[in-house]
Amino acid sequence: MLIAQITDTHIKAAGKLAYRRVDTAASLARVIDHVNGFTPAVDAVILSGDLTDAGRPEEFELLLHHLGRLKAPWYVIPGNHDKADTFRKAFAGTRYQPDDLPFYQYVVDDHPIRLIGLDSTVAGKPHGFMSPEKLDWLDARLTEAPDRPTLLFVHHPPFVAGIRHMDVQRLLNGDELMAVAGRHKQVRHLACGHLHRACEQVINGIGVSTGPCAAHAVTLDLDPEGAPGFSLEPAMMRLFYIDEAGQVLTHLSMIGDFEGPYPFFDAEGCLID
Repeated sequence: MLIAQITDTHIKAAGKLAYRRVDTAASLARVIDHVNGFTPAVDAVILSGDLTDAGRPEEFELLLHHLGRLKAPWYVIPGNHDKADTFRKAFAGTRYQPDDLPFYQYVVDDHPIRLIGLDSTVAGKPHGFMSPEKLDWLDARLTEAPDRPTLLFVHHPPFVAGIRHMDVQRLLNGDELMAVAGRHKQVRHLACGHLHRACEQVINGIGVSTGPCAAHAVTLDLDPEGAPGFSLEPAMMRLFYIDEAGQVLTHLSMIGDFEGPYPFFDAEGCLID
């Protein structure tokens, strides 16, 4: 099974550029083309937050216009830029909409690996926090299906990445989330957004990653006094390959056209020198 992660699309409406420089709608269109054209076909897409830039209805409208082109089923969770009430209204037609919860968490059981979307948002704040109610809900969902390989996805990462201005707005109680996940051996991976960079760590025996943004990257500045900034690095997305045993392997896939592939061997089977 192949799962693509799209994250931090920061859609602005009416042709506006993010930070007066980044055409996020055009970037989303390119990544959707990439997903749709990938071989073998992508089986599902997870969108890990900050889908809009300001949570406005017109931004969600444009986002949904683009997502309608995806060939694979897609699943969303909110980021700190996505206003909760507008987010729920925009995705009210999705069959996994958690109408009976005060937060946006749900389970998808339609695939070989179970998908659980989590809501780490705190109203009006850039950082993330998992309330006791959210953690109890996750613990209950994991307890009910201990034999189902499971991938979790959430917006805020639970680790320190070394980029100061992003670390202060990480998942502040990430240790509590990873303690819950670590009690359930079927959890194979936690996929996050928010960082605008590809980053990986292992916590409590569980692989944790952040997805790269296909529009603009948070600058890799490990200076504690570094100023917040972004760079227009080559666009990428993260792919999750799940084997028959439910184990998860991740790849980074570049968005765009590049030379190749070129053969290593000639027609006679000899290595080309």
